[in-house]
Amino acid sequence: MRRRQFTGVSVAAAGLLLAPGVRAAAVSDADAASGIRAALERGAVAAVDLLGRRDGFLGNSKVKIQLPGHLKQAAKLAKLTGQEKRVDELILAMNRAAESAVPEAKALLLAAVKSISVNDARRIVGGGENSVTKFFASKTRAPLTEKFLPIVTRETARVDLAARYNALAGQAAGLGIVKGDEANIERYVTGKALDGLYLMIGEEEKKIRRDPVGTGSALLAKVFGK
Repeated sequence: MRRRQFTGVSVAAAGLLLAPGVRAAAVSDADAASGIRAALERGAVAAVDLLGRRDGFLGNSKVKIQLPGHLKQAAKLAKLTGQEKRVDELILAMNRAAESAVPEAKALLLAAVKSISVNDARRIVGGGENSVTKFFASKTRAPLTEKFLPIVTRETARVDLAARYNALAGQAAGLGIVKGDEANIERYVTGKALDGLYLMIGEEEKKIRRDPVGTGSALLAKVFGK
């Protein structure tokens, strides 16, 4: 029964994840599923370690948190009036807040990996480049938002410009110029922190697919390797 349940996973793994020279029969259903879990676990841990440190966001152009588009013009005006330092402080605070929050994600991400169902595995294997991001977002975005918010709020409160941001964005929201989380800096930063986290998990998972042997894991080399 278990072999019939995992057949779709192993066939998809053979067709989409393995290099051309690998025979489908070389990878069992159990190995295929275990390989997916191992790859996602490695990717999640690597992404948290990469982002959850000083300059993890600030020093990474792929995930660095910038001011929302509607405030960039206001930021330019602030710089022209001698307030460039305060704008820079806000951008720094936003990224430091994200870096402080990310380590809280590890336990939930690993729990999500362990809970992967047969259908989850099929979607991840056959879902294309965004499948990993979609999986983690569907399983962890809501609870991680609640975990991140207090940390982000604490960090951004240290910069008084954060309160001014919320006041300005709130007025703009009332006019329909700003929508959703962008009207509140804490929720905006939290959302961007999670976007960056899921993006980097996907990037780490791609590295495993490109060089499974380099991971040092016999299972990953067997499932994803040549």
